[in-house]
Amino acid sequence: MDTTSDKSVLLSYLRVRRRDLLAKLDGLPEYDVRRPMTPTGTNLLGLVKHVASVQLDYFGLVFGRRTATLPWFADDAEPEADMWVPADETRESIIELHHFSAHHSDETIESLPLGAVGEVPWWPEERRSVTLHRILVHMCIETARHAGHADIIREYIDGSIGNGQGDPNIPGRSADEWVAHRARIEAAAATFQ
Repeated sequence: MDTTSDKSVLLSYLRVRRRDLLAKLDGLPEYDVRRPMTPTGTNLLGLVKHVASVQLDYFGLVFGRRTATLPWFADDAEPEADMWVPADETRESIIELHHFSAHHSDETIESLPLGAVGEVPWWPEERRSVTLHRILVHMCIETARHAGHADIIREYIDGSIGNGQGDPNIPGRSADEWVAHRARIEAAAATFQ
């Protein structure tokens, strides 16, 4: 594949965001990857499960490459079942699903031109007809959005930020410097109370 083509660029961005999302699980105990960190229940392993699941449908069903129906997408499944992981589902099975989903999606992306037409049956009628290009952009954004959620959740769990040691986007502040930085931001915000 030509690494300078629009498709190659978008696929490379998608692959990086997938890795970023999965990396947020690294080094955490089982409880921490599963526990709800927001009032709506957002959790790390659920984010991975969700992204893997929707990726299968967007790059599978939409382009006629159906895979097995996931039980949490069945008509009788409880709402939000793709956003959390019950005790009988393992972390390993969710990571394996994510890898399978990525491989299956990459096969679709690599085998079709960006202009290939598909249909998203769960979108409104007037927007259902899509191209691979549109879905590739959609999934880049979807994955990046959830990787951002995972960044914040991971910071709440153990203070880890960014993409680990040496991340050029994260200033090398000490714990005390972070406290002072946060206090400065809080002081600025408090002027509007």
